[in-house]
Amino acid sequence: MVHTGRGCSKSGYREKNYTKRDYTKRGYIKDGTLRGFLEQGLLVKDLKKLQDHCINTLQFKLDVFAVLPTDLGYLAVGFHYPELRFNRLLKLPRVFEFCDRTETRTNYPNVFRIGNLLLYLLIIIHWNACLYYAISKSIGFGSDSWVYPNISDPYHGYLAREYIYCLYWSTLTLTTIGETPAPVLDVEFLFVVFDFLVGVLIFATIVGNVGSMISNMNASRADFQAKVDAIKHYMQFRKVSKEVQTRVIKWFDYLWANKKTVDECEVLRGLPDKLKAEIAINVHLDTLKKVRIFQDCEAGLLVELVLKLTLQVFSPGDYICRKGDIGKEMYIIKEGKLAVVADDGVTQYVTLSAGSCFGEISILNIQGSKMGNRRTANIRSIGYSDLFRLSKDNLMEALVEFPEAKKVLEERGKEILLKEGLLDEGHVEVVMGVKDMEEKVERLESNLDSLQTRFARLLNEYNSTQQKFKQRITSIEKKLMQLDIECVSDGLDSVSETERSKSENDKH
Repeated sequence: MVHTGRGCSKSGYREKNYTKRDYTKRGYIKDGTLRGFLEQGLLVKDLKKLQDHCINTLQFKLDVFAVLPTDLGYLAVGFHYPELRFNRLLKLPRVFEFCDRTETRTNYPNVFRIGNLLLYLLIIIHWNACLYYAISKSIGFGSDSWVYPNISDPYHGYLAREYIYCLYWSTLTLTTIGETPAPVLDVEFLFVVFDFLVGVLIFATIVGNVGSMISNMNASRADFQAKVDAIKHYMQFRKVSKEVQTRVIKWFDYLWANKKTVDECEVLRGLPDKLKAEIAINVHLDTLKKVRIFQDCEAGLLVELVLKLTLQVFSPGDYICRKGDIGKEMYIIKEGKLAVVADDGVTQYVTLSAGSCFGEISILNIQGSKMGNRRTANIRSIGYSDLFRLSKDNLMEALVEFPEAKKVLEERGKEILLKEGLLDEGHVEVVMGVKDMEEKVERLESNLDSLQTRFARLLNEYNSTQQKFKQRITSIEKKLMQLDIECVSDGLDSVSETERSKSENDKH
């Protein structure tokens, strides 16, 4: 795009430099050919397929025409005809393609959009300055007050002044924020009217785009502020104490300052389950492996568990759990520090930091545990703490598909309790005996069920055979009856014939 604008000047050395740079681009046609494309959703990398695909596209033909050496025409007509380089404008679709792809890949899309908008604005101003210079040249430099001054004047005759003057005039005209010399000729009036119309469109575009970008940049802040205002209104309506209100506001301030206002579930909702699992593995898998009972577990189980981890933020002084509470979840510390405190809430026994975990034993329901599934300590947040939470229901739901892993976790939990002296071995033996008895009963029930199934099958076969036998007997009886009837009829016929013959003999 910049190449064409250099033709506004009367000096040709810059054109030579640009021509040299164009033809020293490494493999300019090959670069267009090697652009990849998708085939059934997969990126094609085969060189032969890439060449066959790209050569048949319209954009490839435009790229080839854009790099044709039209600059050689300068040798015949001189360096004052920038029109010879207009074929370079056929590369514009590549520029738009670059901008679209960069916008989707950059981590700062709003900054890129603003820079892109400014670039387009500068290019339009630059091209308009070139048109102004070309019109002034066709009318005659210095012929009236509107065109560019006479270049025979040394003050206006050098390259920098020509370009800066035209650029200044173009900026004032398109932005409509300054006064320029009034046009004199009809063509000058038409050009100024056209510039005013373009300037209005540019102004409207800039205002709309900048407003949209600012709204997008502040969208998360506006949503967050709306939530804060709603909570404030609710606490005032319910007459919540000032101390609690202050804690709530500080909690929101902490979330915003540490960029933790994003709802991960809402953000990842549009992704397929496979990609969700991969993201969760990259984010949470290393953290989950730090838990003692989950070390060296099946990969499938870990994948199921990382999808069920949820992040919770606790304020300073909040109790995560109290001694004697029923354990319904386990926690893994992501950030912050926790303290194991006495019942008075002041005396600290141990400080837990990032990477520590607790509560994993209570959610397994291990038989024989002296504490059952209750908490054994008071744990309190020292400052703001970020904890990953895994509930008992989610763990059991995942273990349904992995029965072997469930047994391994229970064994590891028993080993940990045994080392800490929290496992009642006598109760375990009783429980194991009960379990053995239950297993035997289950085996007997399963055997009884199989016997009942086999008996039902045999009974069905017997009924079917009996029915077939009855049908055969019935058919045989019918056949016998038909035979008896035929024999009786034959006997009657023979008797009647004998009597007839006797009567005939008596007559004779």
